[in-house]
Amino acid sequence: MAEQPLSDVRILDLTWHIAGPFCTKLFADYGADVIKIERPGQGDPARGLGPFHEDDPHPEKCGLFLYLNTNKRSITLNLNTQTGKRIFKDLVEDIDIIVENFSPHVMPGLGLDYESLEKINPRLVMTSISNFGQTGPYRDFKSSELIIYAMGGAMCTTGVGDCEPVKKGMNVMQYQGGNTAATATMIALFGARANGIGQHVDVSLMETQMGAIDRRMSELLAYEYNGELTPRMDIAGLLQYPYGIFPCGDGYVDVAGGFMFLNRIEKVLKIPIMETYGGANQFDVNRREEFLANIWYPWVLERTRREIVEACQEGRVMSAPINTTEDLLRESQLQERDFWAEVDHPVVGRLTYPGRPVLCDELPWNIRRPAPLLGEHNEEVYTSLGYTKENLVKLREMGII
Repeated sequence: MAEQPLSDVRILDLTWHIAGPFCTKLFADYGADVIKIERPGQGDPARGLGPFHEDDPHPEKCGLFLYLNTNKRSITLNLNTQTGKRIFKDLVEDIDIIVENFSPHVMPGLGLDYESLEKINPRLVMTSISNFGQTGPYRDFKSSELIIYAMGGAMCTTGVGDCEPVKKGMNVMQYQGGNTAATATMIALFGARANGIGQHVDVSLMETQMGAIDRRMSELLAYEYNGELTPRMDIAGLLQYPYGIFPCGDGYVDVAGGFMFLNRIEKVLKIPIMETYGGANQFDVNRREEFLANIWYPWVLERTRREIVEACQEGRVMSAPINTTEDLLRESQLQERDFWAEVDHPVVGRLTYPGRPVLCDELPWNIRRPAPLLGEHNEEVYTSLGYTKENLVKLREMGII
């Protein structure tokens, strides 16, 4: 295996939950030495979030933590103690990057703000990820994925027709924030190495949502140039048909037909429909319902996703199966490109993980080690600072590590 592109980068990871750990994971999986600092006895709260391997709520069996922390080393350190702070400052002397996603008041309150740490390591890049940024009237507000999604503006356009706005599923904003933070940190690292000067990178999850390409840019531009507010659209009520997600023999399938593509749907169905349902008839709601009930639904319900997609491909109609996680694990495209990665972990054993984000032989991605056990690398890291095993026993008894 060729040397990885970030093998000479050292990072102290003070992050928890999702956004911060995803940022540092991107560095770790490309070779960076990421030392994850966790609270003694507790660790990253993500260790307590599901899903858990075999439904066993064990801190070393959390699927989220296992995925987000591959290739990292874990040490425990109590930063609320003077000794803990001193040890942390010793670690800072020989690293390139610190990433943290505490509330903005936490690091200054500990005396570990960027201005203080920069004096120890002038080339230090410190990235702070927070809900609303390090400054401004909202800086200390608590938040959630739902709140960020709503305040960032995207939620006003997601939902059904004239009903209330709704949030899209899962923690998309957290991962977007982590990805943005990783990009900004990498740019800052280039600057530090080129100019010998570090900097503090301030990442706001709300502002990440504002700048996300997921609908936001087109909607912001529409308002900027035309004063247009993008409405929520009822996909099921669109006049063009068939367009949307439909049930079929073994799940659901997505089909984009209608209007200029209705003649292609005719080829897919292999029955004449243009004369009855094409042209101006597509604006007739009753004709739409008649087509769906009498022709389309009977056709899709007696076929599998694969059969429908293949028929649509033959007729040059855009279509895709709605895949489950189980389907993705068997997906031939992903298997052919070796997307999935097998990882051995001392507690959960060998499991399949989502693999590299991009395919590039010259910038190799590799899982060198599984997510760490809590404090697994205490001895390895602390002895490199000059502490003896006897010192570590005392530090542990004092609740410092």
